[in-house]
Amino acid sequence: MTISILSLHTYPVKSCGGITHTQVGISTAGLSHDRQWVIVDDKGVFLTQRTYPSMALVQPALDETALFLNAPEMPTLRVSLRRTDASAPATPIQIWQSDTLGLDEGDTAAHWFSDYLGFKCRLYRVHPEARRLTNRQYVELWRSRHPEATNFPTNHAFGFADGFPILFTNQASLEDLNRRLAVRGHQPVEMNRFRPNIVIQGLEPYEEDFLSSVRIGTMTLAMVKRCIRCQMPNVNPGTGEVGSEPMTTLGSYRSFGPKILFGVNAVVFGTQADSVVSVGELLEVTLDL
Repeated sequence: MTISILSLHTYPVKSCGGITHTQVGISTAGLSHDRQWVIVDDKGVFLTQRTYPSMALVQPALDETALFLNAPEMPTLRVSLRRTDASAPATPIQIWQSDTLGLDEGDTAAHWFSDYLGFKCRLYRVHPEARRLTNRQYVELWRSRHPEATNFPTNHAFGFADGFPILFTNQASLEDLNRRLAVRGHQPVEMNRFRPNIVIQGLEPYEEDFLSSVRIGTMTLAMVKRCIRCQMPNVNPGTGEVGSEPMTTLGSYRSFGPKILFGVNAVVFGTQADSVVSVGELLEVTLDL
């Protein structure tokens, strides 16, 4: 069985559009620049497509110096990639139940997002002193099942993603979903509905549920938790329109109690300063069957 990387994706601003890569850097925090920015309203609540689906139309681009953001009827916003020192003012930000720190990107970015969304909000990036950790419960459970991984760390710091630094999905699972959508008379959906970081090919549909680890060169990615899906895949990333699919169909056969599952969350260890992953790269996988 040959398993490889089919595609790579990052989402620099949480819940906004994504960038597709042929090669991208990877660290313990995830893929380079992934979910390193977040939009927060004037009450301190972070924003997502769940409530504001037009965020899907904010399209990012990167070069070596800046993040560029475009949206319908808006000028291009440039946000410098230059890192500030740890003494810069930090703003407390809560992502679901976890606390972290943000660095305010200033009034120009705040006005841009406020004009686009129609209410006051601000853009923050991960503060240099932020240390938000993945859920220790899932990490410890994985460690207990794999005592041979003696160098596997307990703490995994990451940015503004929901709960873990990396999301894997399986192309065969999407193809199975699209077959089921077709039977119900619905149009197929693309994988970007599920906002993965790494899409793999070579597995059977939903075989990713049983992945224990994935090895890429010197790196090991531990599959610590199957991904619970909200209704956000019902947002069309090309139009911002909200429908009832694909989650209605997915829920008809991928519900486990009240949870609908698609994809697997992962943490990574064994990375080096110059570690990268590439489309087409072969993967060595371990399954828990």
